[in-house]
Amino acid sequence: MADANAAVAVVTVSLVVLGLLSGLSLSWALLPVAVVVLIFVLASGLKGRDELAHLNVCVLVLGDVGRSPRMQYHALSLSRHGYNVTLIGFLGSKPHQDILEDGRIDILPISELKGLTVGPKIVRYASKVIFQTVQLFYVLMRIEDQGYILMQNPPGLPAIAVTWMASRFRGSQFIIDWHNYGYTIMALTHGQNHFIVKLAKWYERLFGCFSDHNLCVTNAMREDLRKNWNIEATTLYDKPPPIFRETPLKLQHELFIRLGSTYLPFRPSPDVTKEYMELTACTERNTQTGAVTRSAGRPALLISSTSWTEDEDFSILLQALEEYEKFVEAGHKLPSLVCVITGKGPQKEYYKKLIDSKELQHIKICTPWLEAEDYPVLLGSADLGVCLHKSSSGLDLPMKVVDMFGCCLPVCAIHFQCLHELVKHEENGLIFKDSKELSEQLKFTQ
Repeated sequence: MADANAAVAVVTVSLVVLGLLSGLSLSWALLPVAVVVLIFVLASGLKGRDELAHLNVCVLVLGDVGRSPRMQYHALSLSRHGYNVTLIGFLGSKPHQDILEDGRIDILPISELKGLTVGPKIVRYASKVIFQTVQLFYVLMRIEDQGYILMQNPPGLPAIAVTWMASRFRGSQFIIDWHNYGYTIMALTHGQNHFIVKLAKWYERLFGCFSDHNLCVTNAMREDLRKNWNIEATTLYDKPPPIFRETPLKLQHELFIRLGSTYLPFRPSPDVTKEYMELTACTERNTQTGAVTRSAGRPALLISSTSWTEDEDFSILLQALEEYEKFVEAGHKLPSLVCVITGKGPQKEYYKKLIDSKELQHIKICTPWLEAEDYPVLLGSADLGVCLHKSSSGLDLPMKVVDMFGCCLPVCAIHFQCLHELVKHEENGLIFKDSKELSEQLKFTQ
């Protein structure tokens, strides 16, 4: 093979030199290079496929694998059904331990390329897309034969076009899992009429139609894809994995001890001391017997998770908490609150400054980033979950609520177009439209 490659290289260089000597321009003289590259690409795609390729699935997310729970669950489910999975994405956060320990799942990390750091904004963005295109196409062409490539959208630029092209060369079935529309997320920042948003919508619609199969997260999205883009999709609702369940007191206490070493709201009041007892804000363990009980007069634990993006307005929760504080000071018999808001994202620092400016006596707020194994434990320890996710398209559902339901956690969720497919008001949760309604729900769910 090495000799053959060397021979091809010699012939190609000879053709280029001959072309230059013949008076051709440089661009025409380099044409043999382009032809040879194309032949190599086609040859790699049309080579004899592994007869077991139909048992190989590439699960692709052009984002942080550790913050892409649905794609991790896809990988685990495929593995349990006998498929070999190559999971491709950024490794900004640690994936779930089940992923790391699964012998059928190989993680193939790709770099989160940033593009040029100088020049006009549009040039920097275009360079990022070009760099990501080259990297992703190279990776998809180098991995072993895959029967299927399952890609998350969004983010879909440039992933949809690149994955479609690679799947055609490799003979793989191309599947898009539609979580939302990427252009609607861009519109939150730039506005619906911005050129880049219109271009993104055109791109997403054009290349989305080239997929072989499609999944989506709601019936509303399925109908929208069919009606507006002529894409037929299958609704695949999220379900909570077994790790999301009510947490035993012993595990709650162990988690609160760990969190208390970093976050003050989990520590006991300095005025409280008990002999032979290990204390947290919510639990206490007898060091002689090992028995764990809930602390008398403990605060209620409220939890919300977020990506700190424009489609979640946490000022609504903060205003509701201020109203709750007024209820307590007015003499209502309500517990103090520990409010935990987990996650990473671009607006986190903005809201942390806003939180620090609040002077709340009966409510403590912290914003930790939890390991994948700790998040379900904390969720299963909470008394109430709050969801502020407002879909940019009105067509996707908050997975965090699915996880909360798995933990049997009461949920208050903000209203948007298709939320009824998941939360039914006063049946399996409560729906609010503003901070006033949320504050009333906080008062009556304690």
